[in-house]
Amino acid sequence: MARDYSLAAYATRRNRETKFVATRHVLFQLNRLHRHTLARATKVIAVSAAVARELRSQRILSDKQIAVIPNGVDVDRFKRASELDRVRLGLPEDCLLVGSIGELRTLKRHDDFIRAAALVPQAHFVLAGVDPTPSGEVRASLEKLVVELGLTDRFHFLGWLDHAERLLCALDVFVSASETESFGLVIAEAMAAGTAVVATETEGAKEVIEDQKTGILVPIGDVNRIAEAVTALLADNGEIGARAKESANAKFSLKRMVDEIEKIYTADLR
Repeated sequence: MARDYSLAAYATRRNRETKFVATRHVLFQLNRLHRHTLARATKVIAVSAAVARELRSQRILSDKQIAVIPNGVDVDRFKRASELDRVRLGLPEDCLLVGSIGELRTLKRHDDFIRAAALVPQAHFVLAGVDPTPSGEVRASLEKLVVELGLTDRFHFLGWLDHAERLLCALDVFVSASETESFGLVIAEAMAAGTAVVATETEGAKEVIEDQKTGILVPIGDVNRIAEAVTALLADNGEIGARAKESANAKFSLKRMVDEIEKIYTADLR
């Protein structure tokens, strides 16, 4: 966490032999204090090339201090995932199912996801995630939109899920309509589940998905393109989902991530 940078930097100043390694997950610019403390790091791990570019643009770190190690996901948990109880969630057992997972924040653009659902009448849609606002205003506005668009029978809010892998494995299509993603962890998880993905062209999504091969990328905010891509993938024979799973297993496994981080500790920090 960025708030830990100062404490970590202080600890390294107390012992000159101590190495300071930080991981940067987001694209937001560092504040003045964090810029000063992070500049002291021996190595900063960026979870994507986009995060690394943002760090370089702030001119506080040398190229030698930055290492790009993409996030990893537990690909094996999708092999162990038990079947989703659709009936308990109020879903028809045999419906086509399109879903999204993420905090109910404005920048996630879940309203675009809902508007796209109105253009794909052959499927049911689910949204898993909680509203972090004290008043619950974001969820309330999304629920109002569902009513306005006449989607109450086939758009379902699931709230918090303890076992998101069950949902990801049950989906026919996963959608990320976000306006910003530094990596797109849940996109990689959906791919690991073998689920076809539609994602907006955020910096993170463009690194995770190979357009038209392991998923479909669409412009941010383009509801019609989201709906068109969902419709195309619902008619797909499963090839994109299969390629997505193969890609996630090869590029985004936890083992790969841990191995790359260990190389930093064993080689760069000796």
